[in-house]
Amino acid sequence: MIDAARNTSIVFLIDDDVKVRTSLSRALITRGFKVKTFETAFDFLDAYDPSQPGCLVLDYGLPQMDGLKLQQVLAERQINIPIIFISGHGGVPESVQAMKAGAVDFLEKPFRQGALVDCINAAILADGAKRAEDNQRISALQRFARLTLREKEVANFMIANPSSTASKEIGRELNISPRTVDHHRARILEKMEIGSVAELIDLSIPEADRMG
Repeated sequence: MIDAARNTSIVFLIDDDVKVRTSLSRALITRGFKVKTFETAFDFLDAYDPSQPGCLVLDYGLPQMDGLKLQQVLAERQINIPIIFISGHGGVPESVQAMKAGAVDFLEKPFRQGALVDCINAAILADGAKRAEDNQRISALQRFARLTLREKEVANFMIANPSSTASKEIGRELNISPRTVDHHRARILEKMEIGSVAELIDLSIPEADRMG
């Protein structure tokens, strides 16, 4: 699974030390990773396409915009690329702050290349899982948008009340006949491309998106 993820993922390496960039990128390429290097956070922000799978190996002590600030900027832009911090200067407070903000790990220089590789593998798998989850959610929302207002009303009731999905209960709550509920239920399953109400509930479409 990790080999397949490596084929589509890129390790973005940001470090202002050219020797570090060169040595780490060579080592990672030798281990089968695709690598792109940057000297500054600004260079990375200018070039990065959020649709590209991968992870970010980020030097904490960058000039102008340090690693923690870049992590904050990415969060503000709702860019969820997994981040592995590397640092020769950061201490416990910095590592704690980075981890609380969602970093995969915080490695202090000098570190074992094997430790970095393990972190990268974990980050790539996490990124793939998050992207698959996002794609599933987007697909579910697109299918949900096909429903009529009444079908959405029935679907919302079933999602919000998983223990009360009988046609009589839904009909009583929405003041429509059970037969009408059956019709709407069939259309909902057809448009959502699913086989049961249980699958509809499992889609877990957030209420704010369902109502939007």
